[in-house]
Amino acid sequence: MEFALDSTDLRILQLMQENARIPNVDMAKRLDMAPSAVLERVKKLEQKKVIRHYTTSIDPAAVEQKLLAFIFIKSSDGLGCSTTGASLAKIPEVQEVHHIAGEDYFLVKVRVADSASLIALMRNEFAGIGTIQSTKTTIVLETVKEEQKLQIPTAKK
Repeated sequence: MEFALDSTDLRILQLMQENARIPNVDMAKRLDMAPSAVLERVKKLEQKKVIRHYTTSIDPAAVEQKLLAFIFIKSSDGLGCSTTGASLAKIPEVQEVHHIAGEDYFLVKVRVADSASLIALMRNEFAGIGTIQSTKTTIVLETVKEEQKLQIPTAKK
């Protein structure tokens, strides 16, 4: 779905992406707007689902989630069928599910405590999804960069 975002909307998104907890009054000062006008803009961005939700970034090691893996999955689903994807998305350890082009049908990002937890995930959860034909797992040794920030464009004049 396309949205017509003006320069003020883009600036609001930029400020909120830097700090989702920025007080409305502070944002209004930086935008040279009334706080009520900024609040109304933010509410409209939420209603249009431009702002989908607010989250906290947690260090995975702090919650014993030290192993990161990407799993390529081939399934028996036909093109455009999302049964496998929907099943994968229900698994708590699965952080991302991407339907991809190429030899495999899905690319899944999982985060678990260790290799034993990864094996358990594959045996207990993935094996229960009857449409999965094969998997290829890549274990991450080191993460150089990982973030959810989007590159917000500047407004066109």
